[in-house]
Amino acid sequence: MSHNDDDSSDLGPAGPSKLESFLFSCELSSKVPFYTFQGDEEEDLEHFLELRTVCLGQGAKVESNVVEVTAMNHQGKTISVPIANLHLSCLPMVSLGDFELKAPLTIRLKAGTGPVTISGLHLIASQDEESDLSDEDDEDDDEEEISPIKPAKKKQKQ
Repeated sequence: MSHNDDDSSDLGPAGPSKLESFLFSCELSSKVPFYTFQGDEEEDLEHFLELRTVCLGQGAKVESNVVEVTAMNHQGKTISVPIANLHLSCLPMVSLGDFELKAPLTIRLKAGTGPVTISGLHLIASQDEESDLSDEDDEDDDEEEISPIKPAKKKQKQ
């Protein structure tokens, strides 16, 4: 699943940006207790993970399943935060809304055996400076070359 947004009103330091989103899902269990989200290493792309839901899967035991995320804070320091404490009998699913984090990050099953499914969107932001700016330059050049039509002056009789 892919969704493209062209947001030319979002002018960053390098110009307009383009945002693509893809469906994301991973399953954590005692066999696979963590998932690391990296993104591509391309310079002009930024990768984000927008977490939406965390839910217990089929075969989950009656126990607490704690899911935590480890990512960088605004100061560039690594921080771990629990985002869900699921229990089959009272809270099998949590909706996180639009919980958006920048790559890289790790999602870990801190307690319990799962399975726990985490779903959301993988967002990729890129700068569209070359194509958009060249189009704008062409339009400006066209406008400069066309001179306005002036009305003809009437000759006065002597």
